[in-house]
Amino acid sequence: WNQILFLPDWMIPSCPPQPVNNADFIIPVEIDGTMHQVYVLKRPHVDVFLKRMGELFECVLFTASLSKYADPVADLLDKRGAFRSRLFRESCVFHQGNYVKDLSRLGRDLDQLIIIDNSPASYVFHPHNAVPIASWFDDMSDTELLDLIPFFERLSMEENIFTLLQEHHCS
Repeated sequence: WNQILFLPDWMIPSCPPQPVNNADFIIPVEIDGTMHQVYVLKRPHVDVFLKRMGELFECVLFTASLSKYADPVADLLDKRGAFRSRLFRESCVFHQGNYVKDLSRLGRDLDQLIIIDNSPASYVFHPHNAVPIASWFDDMSDTELLDLIPFFERLSMEENIFTLLQEHHCS
């Protein structure tokens, strides 16, 4: 059997559309009727991480971002097709001022769902399915994605993902 891994917003920083000298790509986006250039920096090692996760899991992009912004970013970010599907803000539940990724609405077995997120508010309905990850803005020496690969390799072989997830939460 194969677990489903939800990869949200932590792959790129959330920032206003301002020029960045070392942008990995620039995306034109219409915001309130005006075209803006959104400068996107990729988190270090995201390409290696996505490639490996795509080999291990059915990967789904689940983001609280609007599709008009996130879809073009995902097109450029996911050249190898790791994302089997994409879910955007309209798939989230607005709860106490936050967009929550409610995994129970997806019609899948929660025992096979894993969500990686930098915001506990995003997975408040399913904290036991979560692998927390630090927010990232522009630290190009960040290795968190590389550091997580061995954990996910172990997790992909587990019959009961919650045992290993619980160990990860306590470490």
